[in-house]
Amino acid sequence: MFRVGVMEAIAYRAEMVVWLLSTTMPFVSLMLWSAVASEGAVVSSQGRAWTGSSFVAYFLAAFVVRQLVSSWAAWEINYEVRQGTLSLRLLRPVHPMVSFSVGHLAAIPLRMLVALPVTIALVILTWDTGLPRAPLALAMLAASVVGAWLIAFLSNVLIGALALFTEQSGKLLEVWMTCFFVFSGYLFPLELFPDWLRASVALMPFRYQMGFPVELLIGAHDEAETLALLGHQWLWVLGLLVGAWQLWRHAIRRFQAVGG
Repeated sequence: MFRVGVMEAIAYRAEMVVWLLSTTMPFVSLMLWSAVASEGAVVSSQGRAWTGSSFVAYFLAAFVVRQLVSSWAAWEINYEVRQGTLSLRLLRPVHPMVSFSVGHLAAIPLRMLVALPVTIALVILTWDTGLPRAPLALAMLAASVVGAWLIAFLSNVLIGALALFTEQSGKLLEVWMTCFFVFSGYLFPLELFPDWLRASVALMPFRYQMGFPVELLIGAHDEAETLALLGHQWLWVLGLLVGAWQLWRHAIRRFQAVGG
């Protein structure tokens, strides 16, 4: 399944380039915030000074993490429900959630190959400052990336499964993505939020889907803070897993293979 997924990614490489171009918003944010920082360091409510180099490292890391944790399961489920082709997945001796996930994971090597220049630039810029190199730090970074991908994938499955009740859950996906852009740290560091809003954002899943791994890449947290945030992230993973599994079990009973 993974090999087939890789071949599909290669076969539809033009489509993948379009998907990659849709994830370049961190570069736009980089130009905007670099212009702001050129007038002087931007000081967060926590007292940290964000300079031009800080924003460069942050948004390069955001682009790299975005390639690793992207998921489009909701779009695929909506399409297959409308077309009736979801029945083909249901006939296979593998749960559809597994086949969707393997297909998405198979695209990561090609996405990272395209993002390789940005990854190299990030390593060079953060080598002496925040790039994690200790074994424990690398293990926690890996765990945060895995958790971020699971949150992205499971939330997509949840939203996609709703299409089995409504025939279309694309609008809900748009609302979710809008919240993701604003509250995940994708467009700007969450540290720049005021304290009262940052506390609310910490309760949402969006930070753990994107901002948390980015913060670890630039060395924004010590080990104790990282472990606490990992605990919060994996609680979201567990909750979304249970929710997605249960919703899918009930929703799939409503599936009818109809479509154009």
